[in-house]
This record gives sequence, structure tokens and C-alpha cells, in this order.
Amino acid sequence: MKKQIGFLLVGALALASAGCKASWRESRADWLLDPSPFKAEIKANSDGKSITLENGLLSRTLRLAPNGATVDFRNVTTGEAVIRAVRPEAILTLDGRTYEVGGLKGQPDQGYLLSSWIDSLTADAAAFQCTGYETGAISARFPYARRRWGPDLPWPPPGKSVTLHFRHSAPELQGIAVDVHYEIYDGLPLIAKWLTVANNGSASLRLNSFISETLAVIEPEVSVDRVDQWERPNIHIASDFAFRGMSPKSADRVGHWVEDPRFTSQVNYEMKTPCLLEVRPPLGPEADIGPGGSFETFRTFELLFDSTDRERKGLAVRRMYRTLAPWVTENPIFLHLTSTDPSVVKRAVDQCAEVGFEMIILSFGSGLDMENGDPAYIMGIKNLADFAHAKGIEIGGYSLLASRRVSEADDVINPATGKTGGAVFGNSPCLGSPWGIEYFKKLRAFFEQTSFDILEHDGSYPGDVCASTKHPGHRGLGDSQWTQWRTIADFYQWCRGRNIYLNVPDWYFLAGSNKTGIGYREVNWSLPRDRQIMLGRQNLYDGTWEKTPSMGWTFVPLVQYHGGGAAATLEPLAEHLDAYEAHLVQNFGYGVQACYRGPRLYDTAETKALVAKWVNWYKTYRAILNSDVIHIRRPDGRDLDAVLHVNPALKERGLLMVFNPTDRTISRTLSVPLYYTGLTETARIREQDGKAMARRLDRAYGIALDVRVEAGGFTWFVIE
Repeated sequence: MKKQIGFLLVGALALASAGCKASWRESRADWLLDPSPFKAEIKANSDGKSITLENGLLSRTLRLAPNGATVDFRNVTTGEAVIRAVRPEAILTLDGRTYEVGGLKGQPDQGYLLSSWIDSLTADAAAFQCTGYETGAISARFPYARRRWGPDLPWPPPGKSVTLHFRHSAPELQGIAVDVHYEIYDGLPLIAKWLTVANNGSASLRLNSFISETLAVIEPEVSVDRVDQWERPNIHIASDFAFRGMSPKSADRVGHWVEDPRFTSQVNYEMKTPCLLEVRPPLGPEADIGPGGSFETFRTFELLFDSTDRERKGLAVRRMYRTLAPWVTENPIFLHLTSTDPSVVKRAVDQCAEVGFEMIILSFGSGLDMENGDPAYIMGIKNLADFAHAKGIEIGGYSLLASRRVSEADDVINPATGKTGGAVFGNSPCLGSPWGIEYFKKLRAFFEQTSFDILEHDGSYPGDVCASTKHPGHRGLGDSQWTQWRTIADFYQWCRGRNIYLNVPDWYFLAGSNKTGIGYREVNWSLPRDRQIMLGRQNLYDGTWEKTPSMGWTFVPLVQYHGGGAAATLEPLAEHLDAYEAHLVQNFGYGVQACYRGPRLYDTAETKALVAKWVNWYKTYRAILNSDVIHIRRPDGRDLDAVLHVNPALKERGLLMVFNPTDRTISRTLSVPLYYTGLTETARIREQDGKAMARRLDRAYGIALDVRVEAGGFTWFVIE
């Protein structure tokens, strides 16, 4: 007798509830299913003193007089206020003195904000004053035009922008203009904010530090007592100033949730509730702005969640990255080649072309040296690139930046010791040192001269500070982090403009990178093959909550990697076709590309046929496989595990992957949640290439599906 898997039913009900609960605005439209009704607008309000940015999902009202300030910030879907009090729009420290930019004073209580109070609030004469505003369309942050397969997404993203202008009356600040920029986007509850400071005066000015956003938010958790780990507000803060991490949380360097001493009516006895958001760099920037010059901060993106459901929040974050960084949807199939021998490279090019792979990365250990400017060497690499391009294959390679020692003169100087060492990766070159400046010149020249298409940039800048006062790229410790980040971000944006694909093991997506690691422990690829497969599928499941399938790479050790010997590797490939196929199926089935690391893709006709079969299968379903993942059951080796791809904009609304890691055949009736496919009444479902059957959806927007999966096997279902 077949059993029904209860955990899937629970998942279906949770997803349906998250998507279908009544909203405050009593609209049944769900922006995750159809974003088209939610258009960005900027409205001048009838009071003549404020404007509102809104798109049907969020709204932010900016008071213009007696000074510029956010007086309402609201999640329209839930009807919830985001802020409880007015704060300045920014805070700047200029030449050692701190100034507020905008803001209003006189709010009677910091725990809530009544509309009736706003007209009585006053401007602070010591602050920068709002002098006007202008609106417009959204401009591209940097050049980008799609070159590889991917959905047709607009760049720049559609929406509206507004800029508030601020000036100061102090004599020493005459000619200093501060602009506060906002963007609101079509189709998602997202707003962006950043600052520019222009020096139209006659003397140089130093920007010591800045806070580009400060929000006194509604506290998400109330406790009289001390709490070890507070709940955070249901807001996602992202920025292009992100590094030293492969997840949004680990890479966030600017979102600081701090105590608010002005909030004296809070419940916490010690007034320690972290309910004040400050967006600021961890150091500096200590930037000099000369006469006629200007400074632009990083950009902050604020995404308002309309649910606490993990999957729905993940879907929102993934939509945000597709919108703000559409290059992350490019997802080429690539070989991690371990040699630069021309005969090996050309054989690999031929094999890729024959089985449908699209890209070759001359990996670490291959011998590639992008810092070698010798004309003969460059010509040899250019010949390989020309050969690959003639066969329709993109080619590029690996370069190591951080986590290497260059020299006492060029490495970052530890401010605690005054010596090298103690960096994020032990030793690292300073990007502002003579070596660092020359390194980026060499990489630009290498790509221009070889026509390479890919950079795998290992040890990307992880946020190291440098106390050297002799490096030409920065003045000292205070500006060292900002200038190094600016160097790497500018380089990645240069690459993006040339359509160079960027594999970067760090969270540089908003600065231009395409892909980072899915999240795995490298030494696990030296474990026996069967363990690699199970752990690899766990990595895929866990790594697609906040990343789209195209944003992460996984790994397949065709040859030995970190040890393990014959038990860990797939070579000779023809002798391990079962393990090779398992990797291909689960990686393509999740829509995630792997670093297939080795000197070749196949060794026999049978191996070639196997690889070509699954590449062709992936390309047949590429659109849906690159769509969002709904997490059904995590792999644990004891029962079926499954994920569902969904996309309400496609003919194939869903594709369900089911794996059986056990040593027995399993028959089940699965409850499959179909809410995010956009289907509401019926679904046509077929197993693999079988006949499609019409099924009626239940009240939780799901179906009960009978499945049978052989021991160690897998199957898939297409849903239309």
C-alpha cells in the first residue's frame, strides 16, 4: 500500500498560505506570479510639501519642507509601517565635523509616528537643507548587453528615480552639494538609495565617513529582558559594497542594526533593542574631494518581505538579483580544463563542441598565467582562443589575486603590527600597491589581446585594510578599504561591459560578477564517489534558497582533487558511468552548472553518448530548469528527496525532480505544491517522455502525485 508523504503536504499548505493570504490592500494579485500590475510612480502630494515613491507593493513618502525627511515608509502588501520615527536622510563627517542631511525634529515619542505630528516638526538649522528635487527614469549603473543564453530581462531595470538636493548655509560648506538619490522598481517591493557629494568650492574637502541610510524601524521583537540573539526586521538589505562571503548574510558589510538611545519608550529595560538601521562602510572612506570633484557612495537596496515563509522570502531575494543584476541569469555549461597544452586544449574544444558544452575555463593548475605579457605567450593563448571561437566555444581562465604573498613592499600592512601578515587570507597584496596597480593593467591587456571570454578570479578582494602610507593607490589606513573595493568593482564593471564572464568566489553580483560557489567544502570532493553525490545534492538544495540556479557553481572531480585517489575520481570515465551520470543528472536537474574538472569530457563512445544525452536533456528544458527552485525535501539518504522548478511565464510551468538515494524501490503519493507555477484549476503532468494527464488542483494549489523510483534512481515530471 502506498504512503503519502506528509512533509510534502505541509510544504504545499505553507506555500499556498504564503501566496494567497489576504493582503491589506485586498488585492489577489501576487507580484511573484505576475509583476506587471505593479508600476513605479513618483507622486507630488496634495499638501505641496511631500512626494511619495510607490509601486503598489511599497511606498516611501519624503517630506520636502521644512526639510527633506522620510515621514512614511510602508509595506503596502501587508499594510505595515516600516518606520516608527523620523531620522535624517544621511549623516556626513566632513573635515572632522559631523552634519545631518535633512531630517525633522520634535517628534513627541519615538515608538510611533502620527500623521498629525508631521506638520509640527521642525528643521534643524545645523543640518543640510533640502532645496528641491528632480525625477527621472532609472539609468544603467554600468554597461551590459546580453551575449549568452538567458531570459530576456531589461537593463537597466524599469522604474523611477528621484533626487533630493541639499545645501548648507555654513561658510565653510559653501559650494558643497549633497544629493540623495532613490530608485523604485517596477514589479517588486524594492527601493535603492545612495549619495553623491560634489565640491563646487575652491578648497579640497575630506569625507571622513558617511551614513547613507538611517531608519528608526518598528521593532520586530519586544523583550523586557536581555536577549542573546534578537529577531531582525523583515527587511533584506543588500549593497554593491559586499565581499568576503558567498551568501548575502556573510557578505553584508554595510547593514548595521544598532540600539536607539532616543527610543526611551521601548519595552526593553536597558533600551538595548537593535531597531535602528545604519547603512555605512566599516571604515572610512576618508576620501578627498578636490575643487570640481565629486564622490559617490555605494548603493543600498532595501527589499521588504511580505511573509516570514522562508521559501517566499528566498523567491523575493532571487527576483531582486535577477532584476538588479540580469547577468546572473547567464548560465553556460563549462569544462574546468587542467592543462594549457595546445593539443589538450584543442581536444577539449572539439569534445565540448561535440557534446554541447559551451565554455572552457583553463583552471588553477593548468599553467595559465594572465600576468605574463610576453608577446609570444600572448600569441599562443590568442591562437587557442581563436581555435575555440571557431568551434563556437568560449574560453577563459583562472587568476589568483588575494591569498598570496607578493612582497613586503606590496602586501597589505596589518595596522596592529605595522607588518605584513594577518590579512583575511593570511597574506594578500594591496590593490593600491605598485604590484596591485600593475596587476589590473596586466589583466586588462591580457583580455584585450587574447579575446578571452571568462575570468575565474580566485581570492577576489575580501575587504583587507592596509596601514601602509607608501602605496600610491591609497593615502593610509582610513581610505585603504574604500579605494581597494573601488578598484575591484571598477574592474568587474569593465569586464561586464566587455561581456567577460566572471566566476568569483565572493558576493560581487551587484558589482558585475556572474557566479559564485553554490556552497561546499572543497575537501569533500576527495571523499568516495557515492558520498560526493549525496553531499553534492545537499549542497544544491541548500545553495538555492537565496541564489538562483545560475548564480552558483558546484564541482565534479573528473580527476583527483584534494586527494582521495581512485575511489574519489571519475577517471577512467568509462569505468564510472553510473557516478558520472548521477552528477550530470542532479546538477542539470537543479539547473546548476558544475566545474567538471579534468583533461577531457569523455574517453569512449559510450561516455560521449552519456554526456551528450544529459546536455541535450538540459537544453531541452533549459528555461524551466533555470527558473526558481521550490524546496520539497532535503536529501538525507533515507527517503526520496525532491525539488520543483516553477515559472508561471513559461509553457512548462514546472519541472519536478525526484531522487531515490536508498537501496530499495520506493513508491509514494507525493503532495506537490503548484502555487508558484501560477496554475489555479488544472495541470497537465507527464513523467519523463510519457503521456500527459490532466489533474485538478486541490484547495492548497497542489496535487497528489503517484511516483515510483527505483533504488538509487531518479525521475522527473513536466507540468504544463
